[in-house]
Amino acid sequence: MTKIILISLSILSFSIAVAAQGPVYQAPDFTLKSHSGENIRLGELSGDIVLLNFWASWCGPCRKEMPELEKLHNKYHDLGFTVLGINVENEPSAANKMLAASPVSFPILYDSENVASKLYNIKAMPTTIIIDKDGIARFSHLAFEPGYEKKYEEQIKKLIKEP
Repeated sequence: MTKIILISLSILSFSIAVAAQGPVYQAPDFTLKSHSGENIRLGELSGDIVLLNFWASWCGPCRKEMPELEKLHNKYHDLGFTVLGINVENEPSAANKMLAASPVSFPILYDSENVASKLYNIKAMPTTIIIDKDGIARFSHLAFEPGYEKKYEEQIKKLIKEP
């Protein structure tokens, strides 16, 4: 009986560890209009590590996270990493006002019709998904609290080192 309990606990702890990383899946492709006016297609970034960050201007944690994402983008961009900030609001005016006050150098995309949000089953703000060089969504994070950026950085470094 003790062996069965230990095996069950081992399986349970393995399941919890996998769930913490999030499900691994082929990242769905999408094309969205960017803040600069051009269309950006996720598939065109194949070979790069991409951090998708779904956000809204009314979301306090999103506002706190944005400068941290800017730091990561600037630090690792030359190593084949980019951040795509995906605003989920129906009307971009509030997002544009926020970006005017706190500009970022990474692309901001507008998902006003929730095309990408539906593909990625977004339920919380912010949601961050990190995609590897092969287009596989490897890590996902719900919400944001100070310190999460350290987790992102560890995961980005891990993916940069992979062949």
